[in-house]
Amino acid sequence: MTALTSSSRDDGSGRGYEVFLSFRGPDTRLTIADCLYNDMIRTGIHAFKDNKELRFGKEIESGLLQAINDSRIYILIFSKGYASSKWCLWELARIVELSRDNNEKTILPIFYDVDADDVKLKTMLYRKALRKHKSDSGKDLAKKWKKALREVARIKGRNLKDHGLHELINLTVKEVFSLLWTRRTDMLDHLVGIKDQMDQIMKLLDLGTFDVRYIVIHGMGGIGKTTLTEAVFRQISPQFQGHCCFLKDVRTLDMVNLQKKLLSDICCINLSFIDDGTDMIKTSFRDKKVLIVLDDIDNQDQIMRLASKPEWFGGGSRIIITTRNIEFLVMEGEDDNVPASNNRHFSLYDMPEMNHDDALQLFCERALGCAKPPPNYMDIANKLINALGGLPLALNVVGSTLYGKCRSTWENMLYKLNKVMNEDVKKKLMISYEALESHQQQIFLDIACFFINLEKTTAIKYWDAVFGYPTEIEVKILTRMSLIKIMDYDKLWMHDQLRDLGRHIVHPESGNIRLRGSRLWSHKDSFHVVQRKK
Repeated sequence: MTALTSSSRDDGSGRGYEVFLSFRGPDTRLTIADCLYNDMIRTGIHAFKDNKELRFGKEIESGLLQAINDSRIYILIFSKGYASSKWCLWELARIVELSRDNNEKTILPIFYDVDADDVKLKTMLYRKALRKHKSDSGKDLAKKWKKALREVARIKGRNLKDHGLHELINLTVKEVFSLLWTRRTDMLDHLVGIKDQMDQIMKLLDLGTFDVRYIVIHGMGGIGKTTLTEAVFRQISPQFQGHCCFLKDVRTLDMVNLQKKLLSDICCINLSFIDDGTDMIKTSFRDKKVLIVLDDIDNQDQIMRLASKPEWFGGGSRIIITTRNIEFLVMEGEDDNVPASNNRHFSLYDMPEMNHDDALQLFCERALGCAKPPPNYMDIANKLINALGGLPLALNVVGSTLYGKCRSTWENMLYKLNKVMNEDVKKKLMISYEALESHQQQIFLDIACFFINLEKTTAIKYWDAVFGYPTEIEVKILTRMSLIKIMDYDKLWMHDQLRDLGRHIVHPESGNIRLRGSRLWSHKDSFHVVQRKK
């Protein structure tokens, strides 16, 4: 099997932003900014758009700073009010500063309702705003912003009046993807064991054919189904003209919200309320070539209400499904409401475990920060690989747990793994949980039960109050150990196997007497507890 893992040790924070949009909200948010952002997202480009109108001088959120620092491409949308915003000018100056020091960063100016001469300060439009900033914010800051504006204005950009809105957005998205494509292709050379698996999926997808195809990727949790699918999605999504949607963790989410996201991503239909979007999906997608990923499906109803039949979609559409269990799949003639697993539209791919050499490389990158162990660690590294069974999630988590630890700690880990050699992956992951200190365990359980997709800063404020000391270091330790990730917009995320482990530990029927029932995330369990107390 494969894992989409960088060959250089990272902090486990997840995928960084590729594109940063800088714009003046009141001028462009509801026109070019939103349309450009949504088109990039549908094309598989990881873009950041700040949805908050912050007043200059307020504390800058770490997520926004990180997005500016991580992004490779900056799209600056110059409008009449851009220079009147100190916040826009702060972003601009930071972007110019980063681009001067890094040749791999690219600035793409768009002149929305202004000309390059306005940005070069050859007219009074921006000069008037800068004069006001000079008196409000000081001479030095105004000089810095003036220099940044003139520097950016020398870069060849696109003007709305030369193209029209729709054409301008299309040209920009194509240019962004072209600039990113070389980098993405290079990245594959540094990913452990991904290429062969991607080649197999690409053969099954057979993108040159006009029929509608379903690809089901089947394997146990933690084997890398979602990671592989994300890599494929990113590679092929530009061929679907923005009609793309990746629905993650389908089995854990509300169906109506999943349908809303599907309609929004592919048709830009934003609905505040629908009872059931199945009929709308049928009629809206019929003439569109779509790419849809249904990640972590576990029953027929989910397929029936999201992607029931090939006839729902336009020619050339591809539906990719990941699942741990294929028992819900049907044979031809058994059920007309779901695609049959033995018809010409349907292909099944069983994910194998990672081969030993790739597993060793992935483990060593997490545990040692290099691709191979030193000679005195080779024997124990190989034994740990065998004990972990080629499962990327376990290799990541256990390897990260051992990072910076001495050989005796590695031997102790091997002893514990051998005791649960034939048990499921939860028991192997449990060893890394038990290696945490008490407060780190509490934070892990809070995230598993309540805080997935919560902003990190909000959760840290809660833990600071509970434990009485700054807890950000504890979150960093959990991140470094690959037990959690910090994702888009600084939100907490956890692999579903780790989430299930945490919830199992505190379940009311758990064998852990001290922790069972300490956190109730299930409505059913909460109701039973309330009933017992009446």
